[in-house]
Formats: sequence, C-alpha cells, structure tokens
Amino acid sequence: MLEVIYVVRHGYRSNWSVDPSTGHYNSTVPSPTGIVADPALASYGVKQARELGEHLKTLDPPVDLIYSSPFYRCLQTLKPFTDHLASTKESKPKINVERGVGEFYGLARFDHPQPATIEVLNEHFENLVESPTTIMPSTNGESIPQLHDRVAYALSHIISRADNDPSEPKSLLICTHAAAMIAIGRALTGRMPEDEGEEDFKCFTCSFSKFVRKPQSKFTRGVGSAAGEGWDPAKPEIVPDVGWRGKGVGGGWDCVVNGDCSFLEGGEERGWHFSGDESFLDDPNLFNDAANDAQAETEAKIGVTAVGSTANRDRDSRL
Repeated sequence: MLEVIYVVRHGYRSNWSVDPSTGHYNSTVPSPTGIVADPALASYGVKQARELGEHLKTLDPPVDLIYSSPFYRCLQTLKPFTDHLASTKESKPKINVERGVGEFYGLARFDHPQPATIEVLNEHFENLVESPTTIMPSTNGESIPQLHDRVAYALSHIISRADNDPSEPKSLLICTHAAAMIAIGRALTGRMPEDEGEEDFKCFTCSFSKFVRKPQSKFTRGVGSAAGEGWDPAKPEIVPDVGWRGKGVGGGWDCVVNGDCSFLEGGEERGWHFSGDESFLDDPNLFNDAANDAQAETEAKIGVTAVGSTANRDRDSRL
C-alpha cells in the first residue's frame, strides 16, 4: 500500500505571455514541442534539475512510481533522476504522463494551449506511459476551486491505482507546476484555507515536498480514494467531488517536508501564490512572474540578496 508521496515543481523555465482579450500566446524562445506555452527549462533550470536529481537519489523510501505533468518542462526536470535510475536498474523506470496534475490556466473566453500528445513527447523523452485519462482541465481554463477539485480527483485515482498495484509500491513521485503543487498539498492534507491566497504550501522552482500517509488510512484500502461519480470529458468543467475537504484524499496525509530547497545552490527562488487580483485571474503565471521580477529589481537597487532573490542573475538566466 502506498505510504509516501513526493512532490516537486519543475525548474526555471523560459517565459511566455498572453493577451487576455484575444487569447494570443507569444514567446521569444521556441518550444521543443511547438506549443508556445510549453517551454523548455532555461539553462539555470537545467542546473536546478541536476541538483534535484542528486537529492532524489537519497530518498528513503526510494521512488517506486513516477508521475508527471505532460508539459515539457516537468519531464525535462525529471530527466537527470530518471537517467540515473535507468543506468542503475535492470528495467528502465516508467514515467506516467498524467493530465490531471498539469498546468493551471484561469477561466477565459478562449481556448488555452493544450500539452503535447504522448506521440510528440516520445520524440523527446524515453519510457513514457500515458496514464489512463481520469480528468483533464477544460480548454477554457479553471476557477481556483475547480483546480483543487481536479487535482484531488486525479490524486484519488493515482493513489487507488497504486494501492491496488500487484508490485505493492510504497512511494510515488509527482513532478508538477506551482499552482498544482499547492493544490496537491491541500488535497492530500484535506486543508483548504478560507483565503485561497494563503501561502501554506511552498512551491519554489525545483522545490521538494514529502507527504506521509496517516496511520488510520492504511486500513481504508482505497476507501474514499476514487469515490463519487466519474468525470465526463463532454463536460470538462464539471469536476466530481471526492470529498477531500477536511479529510484528505485517500484517507489523509501529513506534510513532513514543505517545499525544501536546501539542496539547491540558489535556495528558494521564484515562489508562486494564488491571488484574487483581476490580473492574476487573467494570467496566473504572468502575475507571479511580474511579482518575482519586481522583487528582484528592488533588491538589485538596494544591493540586497535575500532568500529567494534573483537579483544576482541576469534576466536571460531566469526566463
């Protein structure tokens, strides 16, 4: 039965922008998949991914299962670690590509970019397995509550599959995005704050979190993990409620490591949080990118290098 879930965020990525009035996405850096909002890691992000990979080698219990968002930057972040596993194990590690832990886009009147297909991703990465489609975000984006319910629904199926896996995996690793990383923490612990913008679960680039299953949930054997009606792809905006609030998915989990970056040379960088600001809802990632850039510029002017600061790097290394 699954006992531990590790969660990491992707490393520094290249940037993009979107016009919220037209839905036109733009990027100055070409994407490997040809999708504007699917950038590769910046060179600094590649360095972070290597540092994260070294940390993942030391985990106890070691990683048994791997899940990833289908976006390029997440799979690229995992590569140093999965390459290590492939070189040390007789069988190559499988990476389950899961749409349910993918990127968050705010509600819009237009269609947001979708991740690449498994066929396209297979041209860039090895040992990918398309996870059974449990849920995927609406192309028109999501509200913040919908995001949390989507992530909880995906987790309920991921945990249930692991609990019923004949190989009896004990641990699972998920590589995802900032918003989803926060939502995962809330869905596993069952704690949804009244203020969605509360900075409860940390999600710096290449940060690492660990969740341990509560003792009583070991006796539920999946009870509450995949409860409720199934998700209907014809109505993607309607997300089934798996009853996670106040309980936690799969019986509940304790967060024992929250967004650790101690193994990264640069420490905590490029944090992210929810906000009720209208500009946040138009483009959540741009809102946070702008806040991080403003902080870095302020620190540069006053000559301060604070925790999470990017003032000592040029802009190209951060995009």
